[in-house]
Amino acid sequence: MITWVIYDIVSNKTRNKVIRVCKDAGLHRVQKSVFLGDIVENVFDEIQIKIKDIINLNTDSVYVFTMTKKELQMAGLIGQAFDKKYVTNEIIAKFF
Repeated sequence: MITWVIYDIVSNKTRNKVIRVCKDAGLHRVQKSVFLGDIVENVFDEIQIKIKDIINLNTDSVYVFTMTKKELQMAGLIGQAFDKKYVTNEIIAKFF
């Protein structure tokens, strides 16, 4: 399932831990605080559990959600939707 993780995390240390969780799950960084990937359902559940244990629930925000490939292709991507510093054409081709 196509999965997004979008976050606003106060602490650099916490943010780095969340980044590691996302990368370990096979997600690709597409913007500074956005990850995207195609994962299985149990990995989706693991990501949420791990992130909940890492972040400060009073100060940090993390969105973890799925969408279909069709929904992603229909999404309005405006301007530089994917940061070229993080995303290769190969990664974009996986989703579009």
